[in-house]
Amino acid sequence: MSDIVSNPAGPLADRKIAILMESDFVEQEIFYYERRFAEEGAEVHFLTRMWDQPALTFTGHEYRVPFTVDRSFEGVDVASYDVVIVPSGIVSDRLRYTDDVNRLAPATEFVQRAFAAPSVLVGIICHGMWLLATVPELIRGRKVVAHNNLVGDVRNMGGEYVDQDVVVDGNLITGRSVHECHLFAHTIVGLLAERKRS
Repeated sequence: MSDIVSNPAGPLADRKIAILMESDFVEQEIFYYERRFAEEGAEVHFLTRMWDQPALTFTGHEYRVPFTVDRSFEGVDVASYDVVIVPSGIVSDRLRYTDDVNRLAPATEFVQRAFAAPSVLVGIICHGMWLLATVPELIRGRKVVAHNNLVGDVRNMGGEYVDQDVVVDGNLITGRSVHECHLFAHTIVGLLAERKRS
């Protein structure tokens, strides 16, 4: 749940951004996104698997800061968002849990639907690539960057690893690590502003 008010005069005033959330998020990254995108006027929603609860409170990785989420990604029209972001940290590892190992995790299925929606940009940074391990076809043949620990995973998924801080390949934006989250966010803001002008 965010108390941040979006800038109504910002260049992204009519844009909506979804950020997936779970425990062990990186506080500096999440709070940066919360404010940075709102500063540009975007409406920012933090989404998670709600497990039939009205709200869930997660804790950050470094400082154990609490962060409450009251929106689910399940049953949501992914095309209602302009961007879907899979953040760094252990968020994606927690979200890739599935009750049935023969079915995709609900969060993975949500991101898969985002890839299939031409109007949606997909942003994945650092260890966020873990969430796509069971859908390598989404990365196969794409230019991407991820945390150094995941380069082997990227290559096993058929992705083309590019040694840059941020890489854009069509509707996919990837970032190296949490240390580049400001460059990652800046790229997303620029792409959204460009789409608005088109």
